[in-house]
Amino acid sequence: MLPIRTPTGAPGTHLAKLIARYPALAVVETPLAELAAAAAVSFERGGKLLVCGNGGSAADAEHIAGELMKGFLKKRPVRDLRLGELAGRLQGALPVIALTGHPALSTAFLNDVDPYMVFAQQVYGYGREGDLFLGISTSGNSKNVCAAAETARALGLVTAALTGEGGGRLKTLTDYTIAVPERSTPEVQELHLPVYHCFCAMLEEAFFTE
Repeated sequence: MLPIRTPTGAPGTHLAKLIARYPALAVVETPLAELAAAAAVSFERGGKLLVCGNGGSAADAEHIAGELMKGFLKKRPVRDLRLGELAGRLQGALPVIALTGHPALSTAFLNDVDPYMVFAQQVYGYGREGDLFLGISTSGNSKNVCAAAETARALGLVTAALTGEGGGRLKTLTDYTIAVPERSTPEVQELHLPVYHCFCAMLEEAFFTE
């Protein structure tokens, strides 16, 4: 088993580059470093990341899953003798589930039960104590994302939010809040991308070598 490695040293370089390129994001430097460290601990202990959002933030949730479940900046070679020649055709992965990607389940639940609980239901089904929940909402007030955060907290997950300025209601429901300094939805989303790219790069640096 790998030792628990918090994103310092080389991973910290990714954070420094982020702030150099986007000086306005200096306000999220500390909470982003803390969130990356918490995520590293969760992954090291066998946890997974559950992430959700609506609209453009749903696309961001899928994007995060894509960066962590396969190689991002590194090739992440797999060295597992059990896999034989298959290992050479796989890449190292950190377990992430985007709660936005299950249309049959989601449409059935929102039609049959409660549309605002569609992400919360998946958190209830997938989440285990020690997992990490990340809710993405530009306002911080998306009802279904807030319900999922409440459910995650009740189940003992580590909770985090990626929001716009102020953090909205999500800030009161999460252990870590990354609130970028914009309020307009498109401008918030423009800053979310480099933030979560940095987050993913820091975790990749912590867990994978070439």
